[in-house]
Amino acid sequence: MKNSFYIKKTPSTNALSWGMNREKPLTEGFVVYTDFQTEGKGQPGNSWESAKAKNLLFSMVLHPLQVPVAEVFLLSQLVSIALKTTLDEYTGDITVKWPNDIYWKDLKLGGILIENSLQGNKIRTVVIGIGLNVNQKSFESNAPNPVSLLQITGKSTNRKQLLQKIQMNIMSLYSSLDTKKIRTKYAESMYRKDGCHLYRAENETFSGKITGVMPDGQLELETVIGEQKKYYFKEVQFIL
Repeated sequence: MKNSFYIKKTPSTNALSWGMNREKPLTEGFVVYTDFQTEGKGQPGNSWESAKAKNLLFSMVLHPLQVPVAEVFLLSQLVSIALKTTLDEYTGDITVKWPNDIYWKDLKLGGILIENSLQGNKIRTVVIGIGLNVNQKSFESNAPNPVSLLQITGKSTNRKQLLQKIQMNIMSLYSSLDTKKIRTKYAESMYRKDGCHLYRAENETFSGKITGVMPDGQLELETVIGEQKKYYFKEVQFIL
C-alpha cells in the first residue's frame, strides 16, 4: 500500500506516527497501520478493545496549515463522513454520533482520536487515530455497545482494501476542503439527527433534539420546552 507503513504490533499508531514525523516530516495522508496495539486508546480515559489481526487500527498524518485553529473540528467532521461514505458500501444504517463515533443503528462500529500540534495560530500537524471493528466475532470488555462489520453483515471483509478506500475518501475530501459541503454532509449523517431523544448534562436528564453543530464542535440542542443548550465534548451524554 502506497504512502504507508505497516508494523505487526505497536503500543499506539498515533504515538508511532508522531515519532516518525519528528524524525522526518511525513507526507500528507501518510498512514501507519498495525494488527495489534498494546496501548490502544479511545478518547481520554478510554481504552480500545481489538482482537489481534481482526480489525483496522491506523493513524493518518495531515499538515492542514490552511485550516484555522478555531475550526479544527472541521477535520473531525471530514474524517467522520469519509468513514461513513466508505462503510455505506458495506451496509446501511451508518451514522456519526457526535463528535466522531461511527455507529450502526445504536451500536458503536468505530471511533476517532485526533491529536494536533500548533504553529502560532495555525495547525502544523494532525495525527488522526482510527479504530474500526471489522472481523471481530465477539467482544469481551465492558464497553456498552460494540459491534463489528462481521456481526452486521455475516461476512469477513478484506481489511487492506477497506483501509485503502478510507484513505482515498479522506484525501478526496481533504484535497478540495469544501467547508460547506463537509459541514452539510456531517449534519445529514448525524446519529439522532431527527426527533427528540434523552441526554444527560450537569446531573440532569432531559429530552431534546439536535439543532446543529458549531464550527468549534459545540453541539446545539433544543429541549422539549424550547430551551437552547450548547455543549462541548464530555459536557453532555447521549442516553442510549
